[in-house]
Amino acid sequence: MAIIDTQAPLHEAHRDNHTHRDVNGGWLRPAVFGAMDGLVSNLALMTGVAGGDVSQRTIVITGLAGLAAGAFSMAAGEYTSVASQRELVQAELAVERRELRKHPQDEERELAQLYEARGVEPELAREVARQLSKDPEQALEIHAREELGVDPTDLPSPTVAAVSSFAAFALGALLPVLPYLLGAGALWPAVLVALVGLFLCGAVVAKVTARSWWYSGLRQLVLGGAAAALTYFLGVLIGTAVG
Repeated sequence: MAIIDTQAPLHEAHRDNHTHRDVNGGWLRPAVFGAMDGLVSNLALMTGVAGGDVSQRTIVITGLAGLAAGAFSMAAGEYTSVASQRELVQAELAVERRELRKHPQDEERELAQLYEARGVEPELAREVARQLSKDPEQALEIHAREELGVDPTDLPSPTVAAVSSFAAFALGALLPVLPYLLGAGALWPAVLVALVGLFLCGAVVAKVTARSWWYSGLRQLVLGGAAAALTYFLGVLIGTAVG
């Protein structure tokens, strides 16, 4: 009589159904939020200037200047931030590497204690620590993961972060300027394109959250629209006061 393995299909079904969202967001989250940042800030800047009753040429120059200034600022900030973080991690790795070279037994004991604290039996924890500590580079990687919470083989690149931030911000900031560059003579086409872009950005963000796409899109549209409206009225007030 053939024996039917009922466990395998259950395991397969569980593996197929039990999936998780990417809680880190991968590349999608920083790219979308960078574009959204550029879109909201440049839209608000342009509406604020437009509220001051200035010429179309001034609005276009303001939008392009806001795009360039914001993109370069984002790139410089991201480069400095990621480079500083990377340098700090590398400094800590150097300290850990030195400790592993000078006090290997103490570091092995420390690793065993970490496993014990997580519920591993003491004898097994010591054996695991002993085997993992045979290779100095492997030991360094494990200590970095356990103590620093970083992967020394996968440190972020400052250049990639800067270029990505520049491109994402510039793409978002370009949307409200684009109608003017294509011949629009009024503010409303720029606002319309920007609001559509805000909704789409919000909808894409829903891919890394538990919210529905329409809720996330409407929320971003309302927030970005409110920022643009407020700066427009501030521009009106300032333009009236200066005039």
